Amino acid sequence: MSLLVTIDTNPDFAPKTALPAPERLISGNPSFKTWAQDASKGEKVLTGVWEATPGETHSIKGTTFEFCHILSGLIEIEEKGGETRRYRAGDSFAMKPGFVGVWRTIETVRKIYVCHYD
Repeated sequence: MSLLVTIDTNPDFAPKTALPAPERLISGNPSFKTWAQDASKGEKVLTGVWEATPGETHSIKGTTFEFCHILSGLIEIEEKGGETRRYRAGDSFAMKPGFVGVWRTIETVRKIYVCHYD
């Protein structure tokens, strides 16, 4: 097994589909697709591609660290008690454990994610 993993930004296998939990939904009718591509450290580090249609949800990281690289689309993230930032194709950011805010998908977004779960 190779320790080098290439993340396919346009996977040809079926994604896992989901809707936001009702308590997380703020507005719109967003839906999510996840193309999980790697799991390491006993499923504590997950990597893949995620897509969301327009809508607004509460983002609560708890003990999770998440790195994101936006492939397409436009989002706004408003940190509770902080500023609102916009991200689009080519932008990268990390949400650290304890992050609480609002995720607004303005244009359908696709991102590469790397999540570390405690």
